[in-house]
Amino acid sequence: MQINAQVVRATAVAGLGGLLFGFDTVVVSGTNASLTALYHLSPSGLGFTVASALVGTVIGALTAGIPGQRLGRRDSLRIMAALYFIAALGCAFAWSWPSLIVFRVLSGLAIGGSSVLGPMYISELSPAQYRGRLVGFFQVNIVVGVLIAYLSNYSIGLLRLGATEWRWQLGVAAIPAALFVIALFGIPRSPRWLAMMGRKEEALKVLNLIGDPDPEKRYQRIEDEINEERAVAHMPLFRKAHARGIFVAVTVGAFTQFSGINAILYYLSDIFRLGGATSISSAGQSVAVGATNLVATLIAMSLIDKIGRRKLLLTGTVGLVICLFLVGLIFHMDTHKSLLVWLLMAYIACFAFSQGAVVWVYISEVFPTAVRAKGQALGSSSHWIFNAIISYAFPVMLRRSSAATFWFFSAMMVLDLVLVSTLYPETSNVSLEDISAHLSH
Repeated sequence: MQINAQVVRATAVAGLGGLLFGFDTVVVSGTNASLTALYHLSPSGLGFTVASALVGTVIGALTAGIPGQRLGRRDSLRIMAALYFIAALGCAFAWSWPSLIVFRVLSGLAIGGSSVLGPMYISELSPAQYRGRLVGFFQVNIVVGVLIAYLSNYSIGLLRLGATEWRWQLGVAAIPAALFVIALFGIPRSPRWLAMMGRKEEALKVLNLIGDPDPEKRYQRIEDEINEERAVAHMPLFRKAHARGIFVAVTVGAFTQFSGINAILYYLSDIFRLGGATSISSAGQSVAVGATNLVATLIAMSLIDKIGRRKLLLTGTVGLVICLFLVGLIFHMDTHKSLLVWLLMAYIACFAFSQGAVVWVYISEVFPTAVRAKGQALGSSSHWIFNAIISYAFPVMLRRSSAATFWFFSAMMVLDLVLVSTLYPETSNVSLEDISAHLSH
């Protein structure tokens, strides 16, 4: 089966959810100073404002399967798109700090839900030989969304809008969200979900639409897989045989956040201002970091199957240790601050080559089929929960000691190197069955 125009269109539309995911996640970085001044926020108050979206993200990621199962992937994505739109307008017109928090949580629900439903929908429409690349398109769109957020903040900053600037920065997401809502009415339902609902004729029509050469055969294969999954749905995750897989999934998610990545992305403009940059120049430097992130992510995705997950993780993490230590040294010595943007660009490239490229792949590979969905939910939840905790604590840590904050992240990456080199398996070019057998011993 080859990719046809319908598959391309469906992937592009679902990928908009990834773009909004990336955009909404980091766009707040340009508003932190304005929100702090307007609402007289303490460091912990700012941390809560940023982390509030992540509370919604955890809830959205954990509960997305409910509408995904009942309403279907496509229709559930419509709900997420509507939430993105409502949240963007709500943040733009927020009348108080509590109302802003409510709309930030709504944005998080959309982020968490689309992070589960988007890749799921794409994978269920994709030809098997192109599935990895098409699902990877969602991840690329997240990074593109991050870059667009930094560009948007920089462009709006140039307009000198004064007290309303932060409202425009948060509200502009309503435009792509509206396009996402409209575009979702032009793509088909998932054939797998239709099969789960017993709607065979509709499923066959979709399989014909996406160019499957033998819809009847593929439908039967989908039905067989669904029956197999239902037969083992009762199998518990927390068993001794799954202990190492659980350890890898939870720690790879946790240490992705202990690299400081999302806290740094959320507070990037604040970090550059601590280094002496103006609001405009800090926004411009953030664009440079976002562009580096995109380029490095594209390169890493082209290498992940050639070099291997574990080698990428080890190599990139060594770079993270060095970059984070040197950033801390710059703040400690209060000198050479012009190097800050270059070190953070190197840092983001190392992250894209290590945790950024590997985290979701590892989480999806270290569990046997019978408990893979439960294991992925556990790994993803640990990732988002640690994200929320660190994003809340980061401004408090910065206030106490900028240098110690980055040295803490550097020390965590040293510990991560020890764990990866001694306890993580290499899963590249190894069948999922062999990985499961290896981890169960």
